[in-house]
Amino acid sequence: MSCLRFGKMDMRFGGSVIVITGASDGIGAELARQLSSDKPRLVLAARRREALQVVANQCTALGATAFVVPTDVSIEADCRALIAITVEKFGRIDALVNNAGVSMHANFDEITDTSVYENLMRINLMGSIWPTHAALPYLKSSKGLVVAVASLAGLLGVPGRTTYCATKFAQTGFFEALRVELQPEGVDVCIVYPGVVATEIRRNGWNAEGETAGTSGLSETNAMSVEECAGLIVSAMRSRKREEVMSTKGKLGRWLKLIAPAKVDAMARAALAKEH
Repeated sequence: MSCLRFGKMDMRFGGSVIVITGASDGIGAELARQLSSDKPRLVLAARRREALQVVANQCTALGATAFVVPTDVSIEADCRALIAITVEKFGRIDALVNNAGVSMHANFDEITDTSVYENLMRINLMGSIWPTHAALPYLKSSKGLVVAVASLAGLLGVPGRTTYCATKFAQTGFFEALRVELQPEGVDVCIVYPGVVATEIRRNGWNAEGETAGTSGLSETNAMSVEECAGLIVSAMRSRKREEVMSTKGKLGRWLKLIAPAKVDAMARAALAKEH
């Protein structure tokens, strides 16, 4: 069963097969829960099987069919296996949400081993390219939807985030180009740009050594709730929007970058926590 449409602005996902990476907690888990009321068939992917199963049980209780596939998106074979297992189980894919990612905070001059850039790129960029590449024939068949959970750090340079910005700018460029390629095929690509969201992604992010930092380098004041963030993604998916830039500051910063770039630099510096 494909995505049920009641006009472009009111899509429902009853019976649709939706793959979500990074679904064991945070935005991915909440997105899965919010989609569950439509009674879709959810394929939940992340590294931690036990955490995934908790989310799957919650989604089942809310009306979805939920299937768990432990996946490390930094490994190409895992990404391709995720898609192959999904198709073997359900026979189709209607939507792929590339949500898995790792944050990082370190000034460039603090990094002694630049291989950390390659390592982060494997997760944040290749970890969305590989499953998308594997799923593409099935998405074309269903005229489905690809969602990329990027970041405002994929639109605006943020100090202390040269690694993270590099991966997210690359992700943005890839999916913008892919959107144009796939439009004639009836496949839509939606890129969402969260700002500071109240999840563990920054505390679980990496430091200059590429190890778990345990702290956030950004001010958490007025952080968006994970429920609001996931709700905006669901809304963007329902209307098959081309993009969703979250927060007023994010939208303002994007346009100021064109007319007052120095102001945007000042805003970016102000986003840093006073202590980290």
